[in-house]
Amino acid sequence: MASDELVTIPRGGAATHWNADLIEDLHARWKENPAAVSESWQMFFEGFELAMCPRKCVAADQARAQSEVNRMIFAYRSLGHMEARIDPLGHVPPSHPDLDPKGFGFSDEDATRVFDTGSLVGPARAPLKDILAHLRDTYTRSIGVEYMHIQEPTVRRWLQERMEPIRNRPPFPKEKRLETLRLLIDAEVFETFLHTYYPGQKRFSLEGAEALIPSMHAIVEWAPELGVQEIVLGMSHRGRLNALANILDKSYGMIFSEFEDSPVDQVWGSGDVKYHRGYASDHVNALGQTVHLSLTSNPSHLEAVDPVVEGRARAKQRQHDDMEERRKVVPLIVHGDASFAGQGIVAETLNLSQLDGYRTGGTIHLIVNNQIGFTATPEEARSSHYATDVAKMIEAPIFHVNADDPEAVVYISELALRFRQEFHRDVVLDLVCYRRHGHNEGDDPAFTNPTMVKAIKARPSIRRLYMQQLLRDGLITPDDESRLTSEIKARLKAELDRVKSGETDKEPHAFEGLWAAYNRPYSIATVKTGVSLDDLEKMTRGLATVPPGFKINPKVARRLEAMQTAVLGGGNIDWSFAESLAFGSLLVEGTPIRLSGQDSARGTFSQRHSVWMDADSGQAYKPLNHLSPGQSKFCVYNSLLSEAAVLGFDYGYSLAEPRMLILWEAQFGDFANGAQVIIDQFIVGSESKWQRTSGLVMLLPHGFEGQGPEHSNAYLERYLQACAENNIQVTYPSTPAQYFHLLRRQIKQPFRRPLIVMTPKSLLRHKSAVSPIGELATGHFHEILDDPAAPEKPERLIFCSGKVYYDLIQEREKMDKPSSAIVRVEQFYPFADHLMPDFAERYASAREVLWVQEEPQNRGGWTFIKPRIEEHFKKIPVRYVGRPASASPAVGSHSTHRETQADIVREALTRIAPSAAQTRS
Repeated sequence: MASDELVTIPRGGAATHWNADLIEDLHARWKENPAAVSESWQMFFEGFELAMCPRKCVAADQARAQSEVNRMIFAYRSLGHMEARIDPLGHVPPSHPDLDPKGFGFSDEDATRVFDTGSLVGPARAPLKDILAHLRDTYTRSIGVEYMHIQEPTVRRWLQERMEPIRNRPPFPKEKRLETLRLLIDAEVFETFLHTYYPGQKRFSLEGAEALIPSMHAIVEWAPELGVQEIVLGMSHRGRLNALANILDKSYGMIFSEFEDSPVDQVWGSGDVKYHRGYASDHVNALGQTVHLSLTSNPSHLEAVDPVVEGRARAKQRQHDDMEERRKVVPLIVHGDASFAGQGIVAETLNLSQLDGYRTGGTIHLIVNNQIGFTATPEEARSSHYATDVAKMIEAPIFHVNADDPEAVVYISELALRFRQEFHRDVVLDLVCYRRHGHNEGDDPAFTNPTMVKAIKARPSIRRLYMQQLLRDGLITPDDESRLTSEIKARLKAELDRVKSGETDKEPHAFEGLWAAYNRPYSIATVKTGVSLDDLEKMTRGLATVPPGFKINPKVARRLEAMQTAVLGGGNIDWSFAESLAFGSLLVEGTPIRLSGQDSARGTFSQRHSVWMDADSGQAYKPLNHLSPGQSKFCVYNSLLSEAAVLGFDYGYSLAEPRMLILWEAQFGDFANGAQVIIDQFIVGSESKWQRTSGLVMLLPHGFEGQGPEHSNAYLERYLQACAENNIQVTYPSTPAQYFHLLRRQIKQPFRRPLIVMTPKSLLRHKSAVSPIGELATGHFHEILDDPAAPEKPERLIFCSGKVYYDLIQEREKMDKPSSAIVRVEQFYPFADHLMPDFAERYASAREVLWVQEEPQNRGGWTFIKPRIEEHFKKIPVRYVGRPASASPAVGSHSTHRETQADIVREALTRIAPSAAQTRS
């Protein structure tokens, strides 16, 4: 008999304390191997398990099912948007396998089982069918939400607490529903009216997306309640006229005047089409509170306006003393779906959103999702599932909304504003709609999208659908519908008749408010920009003072000593020191400065050192902010690795703030190519197109040093080709003093124009490229610099600009009897024609005139300057000396570069009779 047979089991199967341990041991052995115990014990344990199983199995099953309920809640929060009915054209998304209750182990019999609702915001316990209905109502009806990619639990929970209790469907009072209907009527009737009276004219209709108007209205109406004083808007052309009329309250008369091709108050410039122009107004909400609205002018490069809006908003936040919370000024940008997904500047602008020098406290992005580009379908236009997927990179919540559900649109628009004000980060509203006409009113979309066109033609308008809903709910009568529609038609017709009779409304002038003092034409008159030696010495002491306990980099410390020696000893200063003194003098005089760009704090060439870093702690110190009590602030920012977005941002900043010196610096001048749209569409043309000007300074490091094609040429000729109507200033200063006076002149001028500066690279440390400190104390910027050591009665007159001057001077100094005078053009445009007669008279002995440049013939100043020189030297041949025209900006070989540069200098200084071909060139 086995030893375990000796154990006695009391009646009822209960073990006493003295044998309990042994029984537990036998039970464990039996579970591992039933044959390890006797047959009687096998029978005992089998009966025991049979008796205990119901309670254990039920508990385990309930625990497993509860876990699956929690997993299902997470799945709907993460993927519910995939089943949301967000397409107004009726496309029903397929069921997502990860949302099927069967995938969580549930069957129809489980519908009434009660579970804890866990983190779902609602009742603590509910039947499974109610939990599932709660999730489907919240996440799969007219609103699809993407927010689980946000890493902060507090942000996700904030959204859940506002969406889930009301299942993304808040109660709408009667007044709010009637207001929404009125806005839809206004939006639709405005479009149909234009279509009737101006058939065929482009207006980029909002028909099919009229819900944009209630969406924008909800934001501007509620904004003052949340502390917003100003909204800076950017918007592409789709629905822009409708927004101008129904959100910014631009008068119908002004808009009709533009359709009649009689724009009002067009004082100068070429103007622009009606759906590109900006506007500003004050919106007064139902409570009598005011918010200022300003719509930024923009070109047809759809998303290029995005960073411009951000820069304007940032500048206005500074003016509102709102640099910390940034609650008073809100950027609002209306996008198209194809452009939001397709244009890289969108991602660049999103990347600005949380960076110290560029953040604006969050932007509300409204996407008019027509589900089509010009003719391209979503499958052709993007690789991502949604047009909005790029916004996930900054963890913005994304709301996809069926735009044929106007109440859902209004609710989500208000929630987006609340989110922005709470968390100071971007939020995206994807208004899924359609386009009732083609890309423009002259386009036939049936050519390329026939099935979509059929679905659209068969669908009632948003206004009609909502009106039917309110009729069913008994909130309006058919007579109300007719009356509301007739009223807006009557107002439109009265305004049209007034315009056709010759009456017009005066459009607000661009030069108002802060800009009123700068409403003056460009003038080349001399501006005094000198700074006294006493003040320069004071600034130098401030620039060279190291705070106590600060461990400065030894190389920077040595430079500080040289700076003080140069100023206090009456010596020479270099380029970067002249820049610091220009900055410092303006700051002390009360002009704030903003400088941004890639590596601008130190300077690409280690020349600026505007921010010192403690060698031990890494603590930052800006000496320019410690020059004088009460001085203005110097802000310098190392930008993200972007040209287009950062230049657009700083341009936008300059639109709103004429009293600051605002500079953008390219890492190399060539890199500005990446921002060409901003340059062409905004900087050089904004005054002519939109009567908006800017004082932005572009610093473009330029000069041929044998560093290859992408580190040589800032494309001087490209900027010169854009010069007209005194729109920009294009300069190439060759001395530190000239740069000093140029920067100060930019602020001292009684007007504002963008300033393009070709800045040096090798000249930053060139021994000859220095200026006596006295030249900063007296004088001004010279558009043309005469030769300080010209030979008497030279036979050759050389005009040049920039670095090649120093190569020419160095070579001329080697000559026994130099016969060439060398004159520098420091400002190409506006060109100082009034100075040229003096040079023609002084150098009347010259038998030929040369233009010498180091750039290829098609990339420098030659084609621009040639006719201007010939105008004043009519009887003397004007010849080009420089590199031949080239498809590439510069050679890749350093040795070839040096040989070519030497050839240019020798040819320029050696008498060579020009051939007929050379003269014609």
